[in-house]
Amino acid sequence: MNQTTQHILMIRPVSFRMNEQTAVNNYYQKVLDAIDPATVNQQAQAEFDAFVAKLRKVGVQVIVVEDTLEPDTPDSIFPNNWISFHETGDIALYPMFAENRRLERREDIFEVLEEVGFEIRDIMDYTSAEEDAIFLEGTGSMVLDRENGKAYCALSPRADEELFIEFCEDFEFTPVVFTAFQTVDGQRMPIYHTNVMMCVGDTFAVVCADTIDDKQERKLLLDSLHGDDKEIILITEDQVNCFAGNMLEVKGADDRRYLVMSESAHKALTKKQIERLEEHVTILSANLDTIEACGGGSARCMMAEVFLPLLEE
Repeated sequence: MNQTTQHILMIRPVSFRMNEQTAVNNYYQKVLDAIDPATVNQQAQAEFDAFVAKLRKVGVQVIVVEDTLEPDTPDSIFPNNWISFHETGDIALYPMFAENRRLERREDIFEVLEEVGFEIRDIMDYTSAEEDAIFLEGTGSMVLDRENGKAYCALSPRADEELFIEFCEDFEFTPVVFTAFQTVDGQRMPIYHTNVMMCVGDTFAVVCADTIDDKQERKLLLDSLHGDDKEIILITEDQVNCFAGNMLEVKGADDRRYLVMSESAHKALTKKQIERLEEHVTILSANLDTIEACGGGSARCMMAEVFLPLLEE
């Protein structure tokens, strides 16, 4: 299995704003009182378009699907939470914590991918878990090491352990489970998505080990990464707050590898961290300030990797 792909699905927003339903446990969201909703959406669209242009310029194959005004889906810009695509030709659909995020699931996207030339063999649908208030938000809740067959999951209200284990059994991943925390008003609260505090690349991993308060769990995670010969680049909780953990490695032209992140994440990294990362990849960053502030997600959340096999000509 490959860890990185050249093909990315992204959803262009039409009514992006701060989602009040997700703000209850996404402590990275901020209310931009001075900006009206229409302006927020315009700014998010401008950031999105510039981001896509940067990716395409280096040879990343970006499939852009326009969101629709109805139903109301303010977080549609983050498709990796409701769907994942696998080299087996399988698709997974995930149960979402926020009711209005469940409306993001669109079957017409399957048709778009098939028109491009991808093969879809089977759909694993976990969404019925929503009826029991059980959630697992895709590659937000899980960070997949596809090459080594491991899945990392920080448990939270949006990442149920039993359902995570079921996913791992279905897709043949070895589960690595832990809990990651952030400090909110002096209290340690679970981080809502694993991909905020860690990123696994081909030959490296970016991790905020400080978010894992349990020493045994922290050691288990680091040992697992070391065991797969990943160079571990540690980041701080302050850097996580700038979305420095929310990165994704992708392939561009000539199989060149890029680590995609926001400008705020890039600026938060130290010179030493950047030097270590650049031994593995070329850094590509884009201004996502509005999307990060209102959406509480960043570059990685905006990209759903497409690993589906291409149909033979």
